Amino acid sequence: MKLFFESLLLPQGWESGVLVEVADGRVADVAVGAPADGAERQKIGLPGLNNLHSHTFQRAMAGLAEYKGAGEDNFWSWREQMYRFALEMTPEDVQAAAAQAFVEMLESGFTGVAEFHYLHHDRNGARYANIAEMAERVAAAADEVGISLLLLPVFYAHSNFGGRPPVNGQRRFVNDLDTFGRIYEACRALAPAGVAPHSLRAVTPEELAALVGMGIDRPFHMHISEQVKEVADCEAWSGMRPVEWLLSHAAVDERWCLIHATHVTPAERDGIAASGAVAGLCPITEANLGDGVFPAKAYAGAFGVGTDSNVLIDAAAELRQLEYAQRLVQRQRNVLTAAVPATGTSLWLGAAAGGARALGVAGGICVGAAADFVTLDVGRLGPVAYQGPVTALNAAVFASRMPVVDCVWVGGRKVVEGGRHFAGARVRAAFDAMLERRL
Repeated sequence: MKLFFESLLLPQGWESGVLVEVADGRVADVAVGAPADGAERQKIGLPGLNNLHSHTFQRAMAGLAEYKGAGEDNFWSWREQMYRFALEMTPEDVQAAAAQAFVEMLESGFTGVAEFHYLHHDRNGARYANIAEMAERVAAAADEVGISLLLLPVFYAHSNFGGRPPVNGQRRFVNDLDTFGRIYEACRALAPAGVAPHSLRAVTPEELAALVGMGIDRPFHMHISEQVKEVADCEAWSGMRPVEWLLSHAAVDERWCLIHATHVTPAERDGIAASGAVAGLCPITEANLGDGVFPAKAYAGAFGVGTDSNVLIDAAAELRQLEYAQRLVQRQRNVLTAAVPATGTSLWLGAAAGGARALGVAGGICVGAAADFVTLDVGRLGPVAYQGPVTALNAAVFASRMPVVDCVWVGGRKVVEGGRHFAGARVRAAFDAMLERRL
């Protein structure tokens, strides 16, 4: 297969007249300034983004938590609602929610996803006869819709720092190391897989060390420093802040993705960058939950974006929220332009590189990388698109009412055309039927 792009965003920046040859789902050649040579023509092409943090089952509760409770609403009150919702989901429910979430990711420009999967067991907390039943449902949904999946089984054993016993609402998540090892091995047979301790509050230091040994040479993801209370609890337990403790007690490197890292000191922020770990930012969820704002302006390391609670799935909107939060904090404009002066291009390139590292794959459109491409619908962008690809991407990120994705290829397979996923209607019907049964 050959694709010709009038403009294409490569790792080094925008190039004109680019012929890309695809073989066996990977980029076989990239020729700048080449003739179209009978290839399928596209106007503006981008590398697909990798969504580095998702809980797809939570897509089914989007909108249900937007009610004021009796006390102060915050992350912890939201979590109680999420627990109640999660305790009722069947394997069939999980598959329907995952498929719908994955379709929405693809239609917005995500071509890969790291699924932070902790809903392991039956509703009463008992193991399924097939211990990887829930993981198989997530993998089946990814196969059905054609998204690239990194499956991250989550180890969850405790309710807070110091190895405190789990609470009843966490019963579907909880494992010991032996049971988790069985789940992890089953996940590796389903899809590319990594290891994910839920957070420092959910594992002991000894368990974390065992998990690091289990996940050698594989992506290693964990939540950290998302909430002020989490930081205070960690200090009470250890005398250190979460990122400070982690960097002092674990060999954090480029395999690691630290999700949120919202509440960090300058020293912790710089320590993440120096380690090579990816800061896994989920701007829409972090805003929805009232988490706070990651200090991205002063951060010199790798970053990527994720959809986390999947309250709204939109790749460009994640980038827009990331930039806008910085503008509000800094009272400046065009803050995150480390790569190039054009903010949309800088954000897309940064998220593409960091997301790929977090999923353990080659980043950007280059020889040997997966043939994951996104094109913009210049007709929906209007006259601004004809000012060139830089302005068109700025408009797609900051000035569009909805995703302006035209086509999406994953591994050389076109899964979205004209902004619509090939199985979108069928998947949505199954998702709606599931919600009607539940709500």
